[in-house]
Amino acid sequence: MGCFFSRRRKPAQDGQLPQQQEGAGQDAATGEQKAPQYSWDLRAKIDPKDYTFSGLKNETVGRLPGKVAGQQFVIQDCENCKIYIFDHSATITIDDCVNCQIFLGPIKGSVFFRDCKDCKCVVACQQFRTRDCRKLEVFLCCATQPIIESSTGMKFGCFQYYYPELALQFKDAGLSIFNNTWSNIHDFTPVSGENNWGLLPESAVVQDYVPLPSSEELKAVRVSTDAAKSIIPITRGRRQKNSDESCLTVFFAGDYTTANARKLIDEMTSKGFQLVQTKEVLMKAEDAHRVFQQSALEFIPLLEKGPVVALEFNGDGAVEQCQSTINEVFSGTKVFVSESKASASQDVDNFYNFADMQMGM
Repeated sequence: MGCFFSRRRKPAQDGQLPQQQEGAGQDAATGEQKAPQYSWDLRAKIDPKDYTFSGLKNETVGRLPGKVAGQQFVIQDCENCKIYIFDHSATITIDDCVNCQIFLGPIKGSVFFRDCKDCKCVVACQQFRTRDCRKLEVFLCCATQPIIESSTGMKFGCFQYYYPELALQFKDAGLSIFNNTWSNIHDFTPVSGENNWGLLPESAVVQDYVPLPSSEELKAVRVSTDAAKSIIPITRGRRQKNSDESCLTVFFAGDYTTANARKLIDEMTSKGFQLVQTKEVLMKAEDAHRVFQQSALEFIPLLEKGPVVALEFNGDGAVEQCQSTINEVFSGTKVFVSESKASASQDVDNFYNFADMQMGM
């Protein structure tokens, strides 16, 4: 990869002027010496006001796709507002907001809520943290374990949202749609005998919490909160499983990995099976031996192509139905699927224990 400073400059000898910076020289018309031009002079000037919502009351505000483009964003001192960031960003901080409804598109780094109360949110991020918050209800996609601190009355559900630009924004933010630990909350300041957080009802509808934007400008974004269209697969997470039978399925990297995983999810959920959890992670040969056991040698050559996508389905007959669907729909594609109900539980534990260690959870 090329380096910006690709040539070393010779130090000036005594009595010599140092070499001019690239971009410096004489103006052809006037003969006057031009000032050197640096790369940072050529960058577009960033106005913080374009990336801040502050002190708003009873307003609907937002940013359209392409208008944040990976910058940091700040939301502070807002009350009774509807706020929509339909773009990817670097980090977002939300301070001292009350009774707001907030949508935040994919965040490459962290989102940090501080001193907020009675807010309803839809958030996708690498890291999620709250401090000194009360009564936040969050539909969350988070690549790492979400953390709450000195916060009470917190409720979490699985991110479900769609608009046409969202998939590319996830990619630009470096987030995988399959890495979502929305229900694996760590309470940094637990109180004995109390629970500071819980899960939203399975029947919770995003639009009832964070309504579709009503302003003419923001209505141009073609939003859907239909769970079936969600860019993020809807998972049960830490909710109690309905059956003691689960099945592990692993797709290997290729041109159609994401499409294949989504197809299997559609096929299985349409038959009443539940998607418990998903994961996208790189594997090495030693990991394959630990997870795939006797089948490892068959799959090791496929690991060099990129990360695998793993899915856990739950329900009576899940293993047989997974095997049948893969044989019918994905013939010719190498897929790992649990061999039996007896081995499936161990398959799930082996894979997700490995994945959690890989991702530092």
